[in-house]
Order: sequence, then structure tokens, then C-alpha cells
Amino acid sequence: MSTQSLNTPDILKKAQSGERVNKEEALHLWLHADFKEMGVVAHELRNRTCTPGTASYTLFRIINYTNICNVDCSFCSFKEPLEKVKNSKEPGNSTPAYVLTKEDILKKIEEVYNNNCHQFFIQGGVNPEIPYDYYMDLLNTIHESYSDIHIRAFSPVEVFSMAQSNGLTIDRVFDDLINAGLNSFPGAGAEILTERMRNVLSQKKISVENWYSVMKTALSKGLKASTNIVWGSTETPEEIIDHLSLIRDLQDETNNVLSFVPWTFQKQTKDFTVRHVPSFEYLKMIALSRIFLDNIENIEVSIMVKGAAVGELALFFGANDINSPVIEENVLRSYGLHSEEEAIEFIKNAGFKPRRRDFNFNY
Repeated sequence: MSTQSLNTPDILKKAQSGERVNKEEALHLWLHADFKEMGVVAHELRNRTCTPGTASYTLFRIINYTNICNVDCSFCSFKEPLEKVKNSKEPGNSTPAYVLTKEDILKKIEEVYNNNCHQFFIQGGVNPEIPYDYYMDLLNTIHESYSDIHIRAFSPVEVFSMAQSNGLTIDRVFDDLINAGLNSFPGAGAEILTERMRNVLSQKKISVENWYSVMKTALSKGLKASTNIVWGSTETPEEIIDHLSLIRDLQDETNNVLSFVPWTFQKQTKDFTVRHVPSFEYLKMIALSRIFLDNIENIEVSIMVKGAAVGELALFFGANDINSPVIEENVLRSYGLHSEEEAIEFIKNAGFKPRRRDFNFNY
């Protein structure tokens, strides 16, 4: 993509007027624009799209039902490789691998249910040895026990594995999951959606085409979804824009993408290059997301990975929601908020009126 004939003021004026910014223009902004100038425009667009002077939050618990995974992502320290688990019964070999039972998961729900937390994000490693009925039985059991719970669960990578391991179509798997009680779906496992970066992340990672196909199927069936980007490794600027463009295309096709949240990689292993993403670059990504993703209403700031100071500023750079608080986080080191009271205080201190929402952005 060439950006030589472009200039920042014209692109920002175009965005302000409500015209769609193209990929070349987005790349120019990412490479050359002043992040503060982008922030001014992004905040204006935010206030047109969302209620000015307010910021939303939600409360949920993450439940990682298994840490056994055969994808072997180079950046992940949470996983227990499937081959290691298979060999764990050999003398001198031990592994902390687990698969939670329904009873384990119901206990985790019970621990927070009476504290006004009725949303659960259920996700795990890609473990093809888990029986297909496990997932359906789990969803059914939760809804039978708690009628008002919202379950956001699994990921494109997990659903693709369910289909492959059981000789089913993606369409059939989603029909079964929805019938069992899946309420919404996360666009997890995206990281950077280019084939080169998929190979850097893991040669076993599902392709960009398959990720997109699974997401499109989920959203076409009426499931609402979140999406994200994770950057801060060896990705190129062009790959960042390609990723954002795929997310925008997905929303153009389905209109069921509710939000977009930028994350940065954290150093978890020795096998994966992680660079420092300075605060101004994170704010620039928030602003670019608001400007380029003109069809996605909600831009979330990840306080969990960037902390409260950057989170406050992000609400003036295009974000309208804080991706926190989260009860129980096992995969990432968290700098986030851990209670509803903390979320409310944070938003007020940032100069906004707090609005509690659910996973589907109902207030």
C-alpha cells in the first residue's frame, strides 16, 4: 500500500465529514499522523456515535474450563500441551493440566452469582479429547440452574476444533451450541489476521480464512460478538491495517459485531518476540479504531493490560467503554479493575458518568 500522495489533514477531515477512510489512508494515519490530532477527531466521532459524557462497563467472570491445548501458540504460557498430558503418567512426569467438571464450573458461578455477577465468559484450550457432548451438557446445565445467566463462550479456534474432531460442519456446531444456551460469541484467537503472523503465532493456528468463516457463521445466526486486535510483536503496519480491514468487512457482512478492543501482547514465553508498546501508540490505536471502524459502535479500552492512567486518556481518544472489571483472569497479568465499585470510581474520576451494560450492550 502506497501512502506517498496522502496527507493527514485531508484524511482526518474526510473522517470528520462521515466518509469512510480506506486502507491506504488508515496506513498513512498509523505511520505518519500525530496521535493527538487523531484523538481530537476520534473523540468527536465517539460523541456522535455514543452518548457524550458517559462511559460503560460490565462485570463478568472468566472461566477457563481446560488448559490443555494442541495449538501450541508461541506467546502463551497458560497452555499444557496435549502430548505432555498424554505422557504425564510416565515415571517422573507430572503436569498441572485440567478439565473442569460441570460441578467445578457451577461452583465458580455460585461464588459470584449473589454478588450481582450474572455473566460468564467460558473459554479454554483446544482440547480435541473433550467429548462433544461436554459442551452442550455444560451450557444446558448452567441455564437449568440459573435462568438469568448470559454465557459468552468458546472462540473460533475452539469451534473449528469441535467441528473437525467430530466430523461436523461449523453450521451444525453453532446450531447445537445455540440450542444448548450459547448467548453470545467472542472473536478471540484473532491476534493479527494475516497468514504470515498466523505462522509466527503457531503453525497449528487456524487460518485467516477459517477464522473469518467461523465468525461469519456465528454472527449470521444472530449471535452478537466482540472483536479485537493483539499487537506489539513482529507484525508490520500493513498487517495491522489488513487486520482492521477484515474486522470492518465482517461487520459490513453481518452487522452483529458489537465492539472492538485493542490488546497488546505480554511477555509470557521465551519463544515469542514482544516489543514495548508505548502509551501514545496504544492511544493512537484506540483513535484509529474509532476512525477506521466506522461501522462498529463500541470501542473498548483494555485497562487490564495498559493500566488506569492510559485507560482514562483512552476515553478521550475514541473509546466509550472500559474492558473491565474481570473476575478471575488466568491467562494475562492484569492491571485492571476487580470490582464494580472500582469501575464506577474509575469512570467518575476520568470525568464520565458510569453506565453498566451487559455483554450485548444493553444498559
